[in-house]
Amino acid sequence: MLTRKQHELLLFIHERMKESGIPPSFDEMKEALDLASKSGIHRLITALEERGFIRRLPNRARALEVIKLPEAYTASGQARRGFSPSVIQGSLGQPAARPSASPAAEEEPGATATIPVMGRIAAGVPISAIQNNTHNIGVPADMIGSGEHYALEVKGDSMIEAGIFDGDTVIIRNSSTANPGDIVVALVDEEEATLKRFRRKGASIALEAANPAYETRIFGPDRVKVQGKLVGLIRRYH
Repeated sequence: MLTRKQHELLLFIHERMKESGIPPSFDEMKEALDLASKSGIHRLITALEERGFIRRLPNRARALEVIKLPEAYTASGQARRGFSPSVIQGSLGQPAARPSASPAAEEEPGATATIPVMGRIAAGVPISAIQNNTHNIGVPADMIGSGEHYALEVKGDSMIEAGIFDGDTVIIRNSSTANPGDIVVALVDEEEATLKRFRRKGASIALEAANPAYETRIFGPDRVKVQGKLVGLIRRYH
């Protein structure tokens, strides 16, 4: 799956080539996606190439070839179903409705609920997000309570002082808001996602690690979207 920005860029390139037969310039791509710099376009192009959607042709300027389009779109590029930003392998976006605990199940001692594991979340330096429901797991119903939930496998050590280690599985309640001090899944620039503690610094948002080896990152409020809040953790001992 693609992030929203990757998806937008792929369709923009596809439509421009249908119209003129020539790929758009990096400046045109930057303007179309409303990005601040061409470096973001370079990252998106590389991601699309790695995922097999486009090919860069050697020894030719502005030479791009669209190999395939997402299955969610018709040949004309019109959406058959909705698309939401994702945050996985580094994060996760708003998941569709998934199985969760029923009220009756929550009242039964020892009852379990099934939630989707949506891949890996970076507890370290954020990495490009992709959406991928890898499998489902059962968790104690009283761990999650009401609301929609999903799970992520932790990659990295930036939250070790909060008791979250590489290889742990975190349980996330789907939410777009957070209070200062909450540990959240945060989507940055609709492209990268990470597991960090949510803070406010004046009008800005701070994503704070729980490991002194990592710096707190400060962003404008329009650059960060909360994708969910930590409510539980599962750890396996080998």
